[in-house]
Amino acid sequence: MAANSPSPLPTFDCVILAAGAGRRMGGIVKQFETVNGAEIYQHAIAAFAKHEQCGQIILVVPQAELAMLQQRHKGEPLTIVSGGQDRHHSVQAGLAALAGQHAPYIAIHDAARPFTPQKVIDDALAALGQGARAVIPVLPVADTIKVIHQDQQIVSHTLDRNQLGRVQTPQFFDADTLQELHHNLQMDESRQNGIVLDDASLAEEAGIDVAVIAGDEQLAKVTWPSDLETLQTTHAHVLKQGQTMTAEYRTGTGFDVHRFTEGDGPIMICGIAVPHDKALDAHSDGDVGIHALCDAIFGALCDGDIGSHFPPSDDKWKDAASDQFLRYAIDKVGSRGARVTHIDVTILCELPKIGPVRDDMRARLAEITGLSLDRVSVKATTTERLGFTGRGEGIAAQAAATICFDTGDSA
Repeated sequence: MAANSPSPLPTFDCVILAAGAGRRMGGIVKQFETVNGAEIYQHAIAAFAKHEQCGQIILVVPQAELAMLQQRHKGEPLTIVSGGQDRHHSVQAGLAALAGQHAPYIAIHDAARPFTPQKVIDDALAALGQGARAVIPVLPVADTIKVIHQDQQIVSHTLDRNQLGRVQTPQFFDADTLQELHHNLQMDESRQNGIVLDDASLAEEAGIDVAVIAGDEQLAKVTWPSDLETLQTTHAHVLKQGQTMTAEYRTGTGFDVHRFTEGDGPIMICGIAVPHDKALDAHSDGDVGIHALCDAIFGALCDGDIGSHFPPSDDKWKDAASDQFLRYAIDKVGSRGARVTHIDVTILCELPKIGPVRDDMRARLAEITGLSLDRVSVKATTTERLGFTGRGEGIAAQAAATICFDTGDSA
């Protein structure tokens, strides 16, 4: 190694906390809200999954969501466990999942902070490599901070903001130190009902120096309902504090067809029940628009087709609503550290007429995928009475989907 070569960054495992109940969000479980084609917790996972020094990732979720999420992420390098009654118990559940086979350092991160710049991780690892036992990202406080006398509602005194900082996650720790801190807390009966604001607080109480690195506004936390809209904007604009996210875009296409059969409609097209005087011959609900769109997404991921994920030979999918297929495809994108940026569906038929319900279809697809309406296109055309659609024997759809893989920060 050359004399001036930097020391390699240490390895770490990551525990991502996604077990909160969303009390300040009015009951909205924020970590499962969709932002730009992927749920918030999936963005959080992706930031660590692409870091070359990250080993195991443990996702801590509500007990009610455990089975569903384990099935959703089956086969992925991700361990999912249920959380506890508070932050401390959820962290303990994540640490227990490491089962002693852990890296020398562990990061604890809130899933409600979905966008973690790679530089923050690098800076924290560098501090650990230089001997720190605990490292946290901190931002300066811009506003003047005053302590308010709650009984009289008057100012008590003013704090020196130069000595204050806004603390973020991920917070990094020596693994053995973190395990010991939570073990000691568990053994302290006087603290069983206490509130642990963050893991760094435990280190402070134990007399451990907590090193500070520069935080990042991209690490903003979703706390209130209005934060979701802000988050959409944050992720849409890839320029942040002089950094540019490089990205890889892929486009996939899909095609689907179903024949008409005797019976009364309505028939499902792009998630909308459309009146028609015929029924569809299909194993599921026969939604050609969504089926073609799923194939487009799977194509962009190079991950088979809808039949390989939902075999028509499986009775489980008999008469199944196709919106669940599309949500599954969107989840697959998120689990790969990517997001859907645009979808386009073209319906081919003589009847039923698509024009009167086109806007309803766009709105429904936007709802299912989490995309904004200006990223969802639905069109329709006839085949000039040629072929099976021209003869009114069936309906077809073709679709295209564009997905984006954020590949890291560049100067």
